[in-house]
Amino acid sequence: MQYLYGDNMQLRVLDEIEFWKQQEMEHTVVIRTIAPGLEPDYVKAMEQWELALGRTQGLAVRYIESLARTGSEAAKGFSDETLALTYFAVKQSEHFIAVLDHLVANSTAIKGNPVAKVVVAHIRRESEYFIGVAQTVLE
Repeated sequence: MQYLYGDNMQLRVLDEIEFWKQQEMEHTVVIRTIAPGLEPDYVKAMEQWELALGRTQGLAVRYIESLARTGSEAAKGFSDETLALTYFAVKQSEHFIAVLDHLVANSTAIKGNPVAKVVVAHIRRESEYFIGVAQTVLE
């Protein structure tokens, strides 16, 4: 993320959260699709993650809409709510990565599917990228 957004930085961070949570949510569908025979516990886990990530994405959208309605003065600086959401989104992505690691290590359907392993590794890197972007804001 570039720092040229000035007073719009809070909106930019929320936009990043909204985008990456949407991506992670879609990634749960990709995993279920590319791994036929994915064990039922992992299918259920991916479905639950899809819902959880969607809730976080929806919260980011609500914050963006709220800031848009209140005007640029409210967007100057970071609100406690935006910082808390950013922190939560990072922790959520860290947990999602841990689930992906567990999936790769323990799912027969993933271990036996070279394409699925590559795709899950790519998904993992994308979540790591989001964490890096968000952590720059938190520092």
